[in-house]
Amino acid sequence: MATSAIIFYTIAGIMIIFSLLAVTSRRILRAAVYLLFALAGTAALYFMLDYQFLAAVQLIVYAGGIVVLIIFSILLTTHINEKLEKPAWGKVFITATLVLGGLMLTLFVLTNHEFVLGTEPTAEATVSVIGERLLGYQAGGYVLPFEVISILLLAAMIGAIVIAKRNSTKS
Repeated sequence: MATSAIIFYTIAGIMIIFSLLAVTSRRILRAAVYLLFALAGTAALYFMLDYQFLAAVQLIVYAGGIVVLIIFSILLTTHINEKLEKPAWGKVFITATLVLGGLMLTLFVLTNHEFVLGTEPTAEATVSVIGERLLGYQAGGYVLPFEVISILLLAAMIGAIVIAKRNSTKS
């Protein structure tokens, strides 16, 4: 087995373990830290694929920005030592069924699709081209979707803080 394959499987295993820990942890601050490691593993995979720009964006935006925002939200709205309640068995069964269904669908698509190697990339993938596409207003530009998503995330954050503050004052 090649060294790159060993590194890939190691990173993939770390990502799977920390993703499962992030989802199953009953302490919300620990879940956020586990999410940080899973996102850092994604950035490591981008580095392995020589997508330095995407890896840097992954580290800065997701691992740096979003996780810090989640941790600050946790620290500002809840008690750190507070444990989440265990889910009911019905919810666990439904979730496990949906996860297994998604896994089966993914494996079916992966095994039945013919993957064809391209001869050369269709577009130049330099940082300047990516920046022009991300900041472009014309057809193929991504400024409007980024603005809509930022407003949606801001509204979700404000709603979460309002709900958390309202519940903490009633108790």
